[in-house]
Amino acid sequence: MADWQETNPKNIQANYLAGDVTKRFRKKVMRDELRQVITKNTGDSTRVVQQIVEYLTERPQLQVVAIFAPMPGEVNLLSLIEMTEKIWVFPKVNSDGLIFQQVKSVNNDLRVGAFGIFEPKKRLPQILPDKIDLFLCPGLGFDKNGGRIGRGKGFYDAALAKSSPDSIKLGVCFGYQLVDEVVMEDHDIRMHGVIA
Repeated sequence: MADWQETNPKNIQANYLAGDVTKRFRKKVMRDELRQVITKNTGDSTRVVQQIVEYLTERPQLQVVAIFAPMPGEVNLLSLIEMTEKIWVFPKVNSDGLIFQQVKSVNNDLRVGAFGIFEPKKRLPQILPDKIDLFLCPGLGFDKNGGRIGRGKGFYDAALAKSSPDSIKLGVCFGYQLVDEVVMEDHDIRMHGVIA
């Protein structure tokens, strides 16, 4: 009977799916734990923003930069628009996932959108992911190997999969969001680094 189980394609598929279920369960547990950590802590966005300004100053070739409006517990990057001259693009959720639109003014170009997050207004120019030089990515947690765990919708991973191979992907978080290892699945996109 053991020989039959080892060669039965359905059993192999069941073992593969069981591995997927285990990873998904471990990610769910990690998300729940990180959400608790985030609600119990507050971070200083000023330090993280200053590190990003230094990073951008040292790399003037990075012209088109994707940033995000913060959800509760995330680093607030909105002041970057006033501090450095770049082409800033923000994500917006639509029926196809995330699109990115150019924003020049926080006060004039953003409105409350999906999930209660500030997003670009409809009239703003769209920038395709493969034209973005640097992605500053939010997440619930990151590890030292570029692992990122988001909120579970897959929006960022799908958008990053469409980016240029030359684009840089950096996680942005507070220090208490750094973990030893993020459970990664095949569709998850690794970061090139983390600014915390």
